[in-house]
Amino acid sequence: MTAQLIDGNALSKQLRAQVATDTAQLKAQGLTPGLAVVLVGDNQASQVYVRNKVKACEDAGLHSVLEKYDATMTEAQLLARVAALNNDDSIHGILVQLPLPAHIDAHKVIEAISPAKDVDGFHIASAGALMTGMPGFWPCTPYGCMKMLESIGYNLKGKHAVVIGRSNIVGKPMALMLLQQNATVTICHSATPDLKAMTLQADVIVAAVGKRNVLTADMVKPGAVVLDVGMNRNDEGKLCGDVDFEGVKEVAGHITPVPGGVGPMTITMLLVNTLESAQRALSESQRA
Repeated sequence: MTAQLIDGNALSKQLRAQVATDTAQLKAQGLTPGLAVVLVGDNQASQVYVRNKVKACEDAGLHSVLEKYDATMTEAQLLARVAALNNDDSIHGILVQLPLPAHIDAHKVIEAISPAKDVDGFHIASAGALMTGMPGFWPCTPYGCMKMLESIGYNLKGKHAVVIGRSNIVGKPMALMLLQQNATVTICHSATPDLKAMTLQADVIVAAVGKRNVLTADMVKPGAVVLDVGMNRNDEGKLCGDVDFEGVKEVAGHITPVPGGVGPMTITMLLVNTLESAQRALSESQRA
């Protein structure tokens, strides 16, 4: 049995087309959704990510602002910029690209972003909203994973999901989203004594540790759904995930490739969150 691919590029295209349609409707009501992306320093990977985010915004008809600063920018200067963007009515989403230079406290900067504009879903208020099932912004990568499960019509109720990784950006929010859909969730990490024993019980596996071949074919129950969030390089320097794709695809029922799987969905969900923020702003102004 060869697994069916969950094509992130195709699903992404579909969702972005919907964002473009909804954005056009908002513009007709006099509101253009706006995203501000702040980049401090010259991290090469960050520059690529930021370029892709800005282009995706423009392609969908959103207003995007890219603010680039030298690595010498002080923490106080960055906090002042965030405060100004919080008060800018043309901006509905604020994204400060991580990592930040070592002299800037990233946690302090994220907490300075208004929860109403936290389209990355990293603010403590967003995490609390997800934890308690209240409205808020979901972190883009796990949100994209949920959309992928939805796209194959997968019903999580009563299923056992195993999340490998416990980061605040993917692992923990992923587990909470799966739990909201009535899955039984196990979170595994570097201190889990027998990872294979856990993954062999799983109907759904999300691999999100940033380590090659953390999941191999002998660790997967036949027919399981495997979502690969990892971004690594193999010995030839080619992009690969956390999953041994060639082996696992012969056992799994569905699998996401790397590249072309979860990656494109992350930026797409950023657009979805920015649009939602603009829609909320409009309905609030209409109520006022």
